[in-house]
Order: sequence, then structure tokens, then C-alpha cells
Amino acid sequence: MSRIALVGGAGEGLGAALGRRFAAGGYEAVLSSRTQGERADLREESQVLDLFDRVEKRGPVEVAVFNAGANFRAPIAETPAEMFEKVWRLGCYAGFLFGREAARRMLARGKGTILFTGATASMRGAAQFAAFAAAKGALRQVAQSMARELGPKNIHVAHVVIDGMIDNRRTRERMAERVKDLPAEGMLATDAIAEAFWQIHAQPRSAWSFETDLRPWTEKF
Repeated sequence: MSRIALVGGAGEGLGAALGRRFAAGGYEAVLSSRTQGERADLREESQVLDLFDRVEKRGPVEVAVFNAGANFRAPIAETPAEMFEKVWRLGCYAGFLFGREAARRMLARGKGTILFTGATASMRGAAQFAAFAAAKGALRQVAQSMARELGPKNIHVAHVVIDGMIDNRRTRERMAERVKDLPAEGMLATDAIAEAFWQIHAQPRSAWSFETDLRPWTEKF
């Protein structure tokens, strides 16, 4: 049976890079999104349960990476309640469901790695980003609680703060003016991020880390 690395919320950028890196490390990389791969809406409990049940027929999920999220920017007075909830459901609630189902299966085997993709907003709420900050900050707290509970049971839970723009097609299209003024390697390369995730997973349990922050060399912090 294959050893599975399951990436939830996997698109063409970081999600695909994570899949390539874990495949290179000897895992069968299974990518899941709402529109491709092992399809699932991670905001729906029944679909998350079904996703893990389907994937585990192919092998044990030894690594689970939650990479989903929804950004939204607006002044607080103009932030619709339904949008605030939508961002929270995808950025935090879905992470809870995904992490819980991974943990349930890993606990039965006594080992595993659960990784969460964070953002600058995980650490601080910027002006006009209340919805995004609420979701990412809450996801970080979920990850912390899981790490403290599951670490003594040989399950490594970690949170990776992505502090800066990720170099992908979407960023280059939507932020073309900012991108053109950046120096070389002024954005986070997806393969470099994926390598950091791999290294966290590969840590010996005598020296596990919970939180790692990644940013380009030019990024202020």
C-alpha cells in the first residue's frame, strides 16, 4: 500500500508544489480541491469524511496538509456578514474538519504529520482585513491546540506562516504593478515553500518545531 500525503485546498501554485515535493520524498501525493483532483468542499463535514475514507482505501494518510483559504479586503463598515462567515468557514472551520479527520486516523496508528498553511494575518490583523485575520488567526489557535494535544501521541502538528507574496500566476496577474518593481527572488517561490514543509515533516521528534515563518529577503517584518 502507498503512503499518502494528502494536500487539501490544492491549486496550481503552492498546492501543486507541495504535491511534487512529497512525491519526490516517496509519498503518493493526493491533491484535493473543489474543482479538480480528489474533489471535496472542505467546508462540508460529510465531504471531508468522504475524502479521507476514499483516500485511505489507497493507503494510510501519513501527512495531511491544509492549504485552503479565502482572502477578502474591505473596510470594516463595508464588510458583509455573509462574507465574513464565508472567509472563516474556508480559512478556519475547514481546517478544523480536515485536521480532525487526519488526527482520528493517525491516532489509531500512533504517528503522522499535520501541517497548516498560515499567513501574515495569522499573526496580526491589518486594516481592512478583519475577515481574513479572524480566519487565519483562529486557524493558528486550532493548530496550537492540536499540537499540544497530539504531540505527546507522536503526531507532529505544525503551522507555517507565509509572510509575503507567493510567486504564482494569480499573483502576477492581480498584482502586476507591485510585482514589476520587485527585485530578483522578491516573492516566495512555491518550490522553496514546499521544501520548508518537507523539512518540517522530516524533523526528528526529539526536535519538532510548531511554527516556522517564511518570507522573501526583501520583506519587512
